[in-house]
Amino acid sequence: MTQPKMRVSATVLGTPDPQALGAFYARLLGWTVVKNEPTWVMVRPPAGGTGLSFQHEPGYVPPVWPTAPGEQQMMLHLDIAVDDLNDAVAWAVDAGATFAEYQPQDDVRVMLDPAGHPFCLFPG
Repeated sequence: MTQPKMRVSATVLGTPDPQALGAFYARLLGWTVVKNEPTWVMVRPPAGGTGLSFQHEPGYVPPVWPTAPGEQQMMLHLDIAVDDLNDAVAWAVDAGATFAEYQPQDDVRVMLDPAGHPFCLFPG
């Protein structure tokens, strides 16, 4: 069998409010909202390419960071390369992120988006 052509179109994050989370990531990354429906929002880089989507989940429970037994576990997180770590943290907070209390690495900053999903900022 010949492998069919495949590409990742987007990573999808569950949230109780797709519009708010889509707007947050669009601002954070300087991306564009390309689809905005009541239960689904998609953002992509202005030049195109792989994006992020946000799906309404009415029973959404935010993950706990750091992980803890018996608590909602993180299923994934985004790694975001930045030019200046301090500036990126300030920008993320201004956009609506929260600086996570637990920071396990000196050269990475763990942030929480408005729905509680962790994401990491790192020099790159």
